[in-house]
Amino acid sequence: MNQYLEKWAGKELMAELEEGTINAPQDLLGCHIFKEEGVQIFTAYRPCAENIWVLNTKGIVVGEMEPMEVEGLFGFVIEKKKDFLTDYRFRVKYTEDDVVELCDPYAYEKQITDFDCYIFGEGKHYQIYEKLGAHLETIEGVEGTRFAVWAPSARSVSVIGEFNMWDGRLHKMMLHGGSGFFELFIPGAWEGAAYKYEITARDGERHYKTDPYGNYAQLRPDNASRITSLSGYEWQDGEYQKKIRKKSVAQRDREPMNIYEVHLASWKKKVEDDDNGNYSYRELASMLGDYVVDMGYTHIELMGIAEYPFDGSWGYQVGCYYAPTSRYGEPKDFMYFVDEMHKRGIQVILDWVPAHFPKDAHCLGNFDGQALYEHPDRRRGEHPDWGTYIFDYGRKEVMNFLVANALFWVDKFHIDGLRVDAVASMLYLDYGKQDGAWLPNKDGGNEHYEAVEFLQHLNSVMAQEQPGAYIIAEESTAWPGVTDSVKNHGLGFSYKWNMGWMNDFLEYMKLDPYFKQFHHDQLCFSINYYLSEKYILVLSHDEVVHGKCSLWNKMPGLEGDKYAALRAAYGFMYGHPGKKLLFMGQEFAQKREWAEMRSLDWFLLEDERHKKMQDYIRDMNRLYTENHALYYNDFDVMGFEWMDCRRPETSTVAFVRRGKTAKNQLMFILNFTPIAHEKYTVKAPCKGKYTEIINSDDEKYGGQGRLNTKPIMARKVEIADDKGEGKKTGYELELYLPPLSVVVLKFDYQA
Repeated sequence: MNQYLEKWAGKELMAELEEGTINAPQDLLGCHIFKEEGVQIFTAYRPCAENIWVLNTKGIVVGEMEPMEVEGLFGFVIEKKKDFLTDYRFRVKYTEDDVVELCDPYAYEKQITDFDCYIFGEGKHYQIYEKLGAHLETIEGVEGTRFAVWAPSARSVSVIGEFNMWDGRLHKMMLHGGSGFFELFIPGAWEGAAYKYEITARDGERHYKTDPYGNYAQLRPDNASRITSLSGYEWQDGEYQKKIRKKSVAQRDREPMNIYEVHLASWKKKVEDDDNGNYSYRELASMLGDYVVDMGYTHIELMGIAEYPFDGSWGYQVGCYYAPTSRYGEPKDFMYFVDEMHKRGIQVILDWVPAHFPKDAHCLGNFDGQALYEHPDRRRGEHPDWGTYIFDYGRKEVMNFLVANALFWVDKFHIDGLRVDAVASMLYLDYGKQDGAWLPNKDGGNEHYEAVEFLQHLNSVMAQEQPGAYIIAEESTAWPGVTDSVKNHGLGFSYKWNMGWMNDFLEYMKLDPYFKQFHHDQLCFSINYYLSEKYILVLSHDEVVHGKCSLWNKMPGLEGDKYAALRAAYGFMYGHPGKKLLFMGQEFAQKREWAEMRSLDWFLLEDERHKKMQDYIRDMNRLYTENHALYYNDFDVMGFEWMDCRRPETSTVAFVRRGKTAKNQLMFILNFTPIAHEKYTVKAPCKGKYTEIINSDDEKYGGQGRLNTKPIMARKVEIADDKGEGKKTGYELELYLPPLSVVVLKFDYQA
């Protein structure tokens, strides 16, 4: 062996190379120049190769490399030369029929800087997704892919994939000091190629992981990442972005927000009873976009877009946080989908799951052989009921991973907002756990201080970096200040799902009409706290699955009563303060429970009762979006006033919604029993004329047509004052109130 090679290739590095544990392969492999001695050393590691030659830029052989002690390791030395060969290639011969030429991956400098490492360690590298993951690049005229991954406890990391026959010996990654970052540029690694990281743990065991920052993944059940580029899509939503993103929080709060919650695979299927019989993002863009516009929704909320391994999790056990699921196409197809929604003026909300992640071997769990993304103590690191891991919110790099991911969806895919799933499970250390199976905080309590800090940081950073975007909390407890500002020690969310209202209201609606009188508080109680947070009223997917039955089936009585009661229920939701969300299928009274493996029952629209329910929801959506009284003062005390909430014996209520002017105010009168009131009298807010604009008993909605066709004039009456100490002048209305109905009256306020 050449004396320089023998001196250069130390026994320790060669042993690590042979064992597959080398984490600084650039110290042994590649090109090394010693100017003072006029020596240039080339080394290459290609197991099973017979010969390797060094070539110059013109493809001319400079010299043949000689085998070294480690099988597959070859070396070549140029001595006593002033002009060194800095641009070179290798020609590798495996057999007479298998000769390849390739660029040396160790000829390229690392792109991650010390500053990147530092700010990531501080938890503040909010565009870390531009550094980690797989990025197609051209360096010095050579096309390839730069891979980078964070694995601080790994002994070594290799990139394996279709471009290297999944051989972990060929592309050992270079470690950045003590940062835990491994990086390597692989010439020729092409777009669309599948890859993984082969991670050798401290105990020598090898783990095969998808890329935590990868942007595209194989269609399940395969679980490798795919190389892709997020650049090059020509967005058409520039004007939309300017219009939407410049709005202040106060402006957004005073606008309608009418959300259609959608699970793409089961909204409509191309092929029934086929797991892969889904429409694509591009097909759904026009189908769903046109439908949402026709129905009068302002937003869609998508379940399960970040890649996930198991269909039955609906996307709430995420495997690849930075990749839109390949069930419906490629990442740029999803860009097209969002773009088409924006062309139609529809805002797009994604369900986002920072609460937990699955234990599948290829995912984040024990990523580098030890707990990395999850908390190392099982009492904090696992959800026993869900069989999933819990993120370690106290680790800055993990917090960085999640915060950057939230920003990523807004930045790269123009998402308008995120709905954070299962916030309560993050806030409470004992959530879903038995006594002794959870670890208290430093003060002995069950509040998860690190999760609180993470959520506050998330919302603060989003407000700063993407001020036009919003974050919604699915939080099912009475944790205070969920939508209060971080400055006021709140969590800083834009909105909160009103789970209390949903549960109380649906329990009330399920009751036999006779028993409703004993549960009147369940109907009215939400008004006691509706100003405590900025709420979204939700009738979500969780309420129509797993034995809970559809909303239609929750309604008591015979078929006709079910339709009428459901129309009344929807009427109460649209009138109640708060933004709105309705799960797909409920707009046409889906009868069966929702199931992710099958399409909605669109055939029901052949039945006029379901078609008329759809027409009713379409008109209620228009009523909501076209009347500022129903949204402008959602979070202001002047936006709502009871007219009647004290007649439990009749299960009737009435209230007024006020908008930004004295004109076009609305009054809702609801009857939740199958008993008609021919001369129903109810308090009126002022004198004047009241005109019926919606009546759920209208024949066009499936009712019997018992309407108030003429304007109703308020009459002056003497009523008891609020203290019950005397009489004062007031006004009341008399109208026909059909059974199981909502009547909506429009009026102009007159002092």
